[in-house]
Amino acid sequence: MKNAGIFHPDFINEPYWWRAFRPGAVAGDDPPASCDVAIVGGGYTGLAMALELRRQGRTVAVLEAGELGQGASTRNGGGVSGGVNVGKSLSGRKIHYEPEMQRAILGDAAQAYSYIERFIAEEGIDCHWKRTGRFIGAWTPAHYEAQARTVEALNSGAASGSYMVPRERLREEIANDLYYGGQVVERSAFLHPALLYQGVLRACLREGATVCAQAAVRQMRRDGQGWVVDTAKGPVRAKQVAIATNGYTGDLTPQFKRRVIPIASHIIVTEPLPSGLAERILPTNRMINDTLRIRSYYRLTPDGTRVLFGGRGKFGQADVRGNSEVLYRAMLQRLPDLAGIRIEHAWSGNVAFTFDGIAHMGERDGLYYAMGCNGSGVALLSYLGYQTARKMVQADGYACAFDRAMPGNPLYRGNPWFLSSIGPWFRLRDRIDRALARD
Repeated sequence: MKNAGIFHPDFINEPYWWRAFRPGAVAGDDPPASCDVAIVGGGYTGLAMALELRRQGRTVAVLEAGELGQGASTRNGGGVSGGVNVGKSLSGRKIHYEPEMQRAILGDAAQAYSYIERFIAEEGIDCHWKRTGRFIGAWTPAHYEAQARTVEALNSGAASGSYMVPRERLREEIANDLYYGGQVVERSAFLHPALLYQGVLRACLREGATVCAQAAVRQMRRDGQGWVVDTAKGPVRAKQVAIATNGYTGDLTPQFKRRVIPIASHIIVTEPLPSGLAERILPTNRMINDTLRIRSYYRLTPDGTRVLFGGRGKFGQADVRGNSEVLYRAMLQRLPDLAGIRIEHAWSGNVAFTFDGIAHMGERDGLYYAMGCNGSGVALLSYLGYQTARKMVQADGYACAFDRAMPGNPLYRGNPWFLSSIGPWFRLRDRIDRALARD
C-alpha cells in the first residue's frame, strides 16, 4: 500500500483519548416514563443543559443515540478557544458583523471560556487543562496583515491577550519557516476531551439527571402542552424538548438539519517521539492553527510525548488510511522534523458549520436548541447548553448574544453534496495565494 510505512504496527482506528475513557464505560439509565425536559443528544451540549436544569429543579432525560461519549465530545482535538474563531466561515475567512453584534458575540465567547475554565476547577475535573495559548500561523503576508487588524477587537471584546509574532521570530513558536509570522492568543487552552466528558457526565449523574445510552429518538410529536418522544427504549413524555445534536443533526429535526453543514474533521496521533524532539518542534507547547482555507490544528498530547494533528482530510468519502495519508503530508509540511515518525491512532468526528459563521441557540417550532460549533465547540457549546437551560426556565438576568435565529440557505436542504468539490477548490486557492505571496 502506498505510504504503508507511515502506520505503526499497532495502528488503530479510534481516538487516542479513549485510552483514558471509553464510550460505554458508563452504561447509562433507562428512559423515564415522563420528565420535565427531554434532551436529544448526550454530548457536552446536552449534558451542560441537563446539569443546569437539574440545578434549577427540573427532571431531565438525556437521550443519546449511541454509547455515552461516542460522538464528537470525545473525538475533538481538545482545543479551547476564547473567541478567536468566532465568525469563521467554512472557507476559513472571517465574516464581518455590525460593530454592536461583534462586541456582543465576542463578549459571550469570552464568557464561554470563563465558564468552562471555572466549571473544570469547581468540579475538580482532572482533564489536563493547560492554558498555554494558541498560535495561528499566517499562510501569506496578506493573512498576517488581516490578523493584525483583529488584535484590538479580540483584546477589547474578548480579553484575548492577542499579539503578533513577525516572521523573523517564528521559530520561537514552531520549528519551521513555513508561515509569514502569525498571531498569539494567550487566552486559549487545551485539555483531554474524553476526561472532560467523563467529568461532566459524573456531575450530571450526581445531580440526579437521567442519562440514557442507545436511546435513539425515532419520532417526536406534540401531546397537549407537551411532547411524546419515541425512543429505541420506549416513549418519554416531556413538557419541553431540547435538541443538542450539532454535527449529527438528522432527519428527526429537518428544520435544523438544513441550517447546519456537517463536516468530518480527521485527526491523527503519532507514536511516542524521541527524547527532546517535542520541545524542539513546539517549544511553547501551544495549540497551533493556521489561516489556510484547508485549515489544520495541531498540538502535543497532554503528556508531551506525541503530536496530534487534525484537519479536513479528503472532504469527500475516504477510508481512514486515505485521510491519514493526507494529514500526514500536511503534518510534515508544518513539522518536517517528524519525518519517519509513524501514526498510531486515527479517527474522525463531525463538526457543524452555520451559514453566518457563529453558533446558535434559541427556540424554533417549540423546540429549544443549541448547535453550530463551527469547529470550536468545547467551551462554546458547553456554555450554550448552560444558557439554553437558563432560557428554558426563564432564569433571572438571562441574556446571551448567541440567542438569535439560525439562518438557512434556500439551495441547501441538509445534504452537503458539494463538499467533495469544495475541498479541491479550497486547496487550489491556497496554492494560488501562496504562489502570489511575496517575501
